[in-house]
Amino acid sequence: MYFDSLSAVWHMDGHGFYVWLSYALTFLPVAIMLWLPIRRQRQHWQWIVAEQRRANSRPADAQSE
Repeated sequence: MYFDSLSAVWHMDGHGFYVWLSYALTFLPVAIMLWLPIRRQRQHWQWIVAEQRRANSRPADAQSE
């Protein structure tokens, strides 16, 4: 193994800050790009369900108009 301890992995001969920062700056946009469409889809489904409930709760004469 290249590193002797977890501390060595964390510090990476003084370059650890930049390495872990680059990982974070890569992971964050990817996570956001995965999360936003899922959230949007859930919101759309909630809107569809609410719209169907509103349509079903209207009186019969109001639906024909």
